[in-house]
Amino acid sequence: MKIFQNFDLKERNTLGLRAQAKYYAEPESVEELKSLLSDDLYRSTPKMVMGAGSNILFRGDYEGFIIHPSIKDIRITDEDAGYIYLRAGAGVVWDKLVEYAVDRGWGGMENLSSIPGCVGAAPVQNIGAYGAEAKDTIFKVEYLLYEGLVEKTLLGNECRFGYRDSIFKRELKGKGVITYVTFRLSKIPSINAEYEDVKLAMNGVSEPTVFQVREAISSIRAKKLPDPAVVGNAGSFFKNPVVSKSLAMQLKESYPDLKLFPAGEGECKLPAAWLIDKCGFKGSRTGNVGVHANQALVLLAFEGATGEELINLSKTIIKTVKERFNVDIEPEVNIC
Repeated sequence: MKIFQNFDLKERNTLGLRAQAKYYAEPESVEELKSLLSDDLYRSTPKMVMGAGSNILFRGDYEGFIIHPSIKDIRITDEDAGYIYLRAGAGVVWDKLVEYAVDRGWGGMENLSSIPGCVGAAPVQNIGAYGAEAKDTIFKVEYLLYEGLVEKTLLGNECRFGYRDSIFKRELKGKGVITYVTFRLSKIPSINAEYEDVKLAMNGVSEPTVFQVREAISSIRAKKLPDPAVVGNAGSFFKNPVVSKSLAMQLKESYPDLKLFPAGEGECKLPAAWLIDKCGFKGSRTGNVGVHANQALVLLAFEGATGEELINLSKTIIKTVKERFNVDIEPEVNIC
């Protein structure tokens, strides 16, 4: 395992921001990870785990050690009459795992097609789209604690999953590295195709398969989201805000075209893209940064953009949405 110094991160983050890591490594196994973390030279060095760099915004250089787990094996660990238990390394590309499952007819991941990133990030962020979340299929998560290099396992119901949230963003943040995730996938899929965009993309297919759902969602995302190879972006920059039902109904009365989504007792989830669009940001550009013309949740980093430019744009959007709708929105990306 090679350890790089002053490693250029521009090609390792989908925003394409210029930054360097003091140290960088890609351990390919738990053993290599333990060897790295037990080295006295790096024991006291600040550490950050990074997957595909698709959900991160660098303010500048990172004066520590960036670890990219590159554990990439996939295997079935168990199965019964109804389910397959699929264990995947943290370094497996998320969409490759979805493709692997869908190609075999296993259900549960298809609505999360074409989401960038690696498997290890899925439980941290509890990634979600089109009515599904990672928590719906996560059976257990294995991780390595920095302290004592102890291997631990949490069952899915112990991960305290919430909307774009988990125990790994709270109590366990910065305390270890996810190494493997095991998913429980259905042999008899229950199709979730209720989102309007998905229905339209499938042109009224009466009994869609997981493969058709995946194709439809991949097509939708390709039209809405820009290619990071063309212009820097981190996908959805903001979370959809959850507000009280009373505030949601007040807004609905003033704006009949606003869509509301249930979010627990007495609460509703609002589409952040709609709020941002209504504030006039969609398709706008300021200096080297802007807002995507097809999806207002996506902030763009053009060549020469800096992290501070993006942060300033996001602050302007947050302030404007608050002033107009009395709704707080917050970034989904990790700012460091």
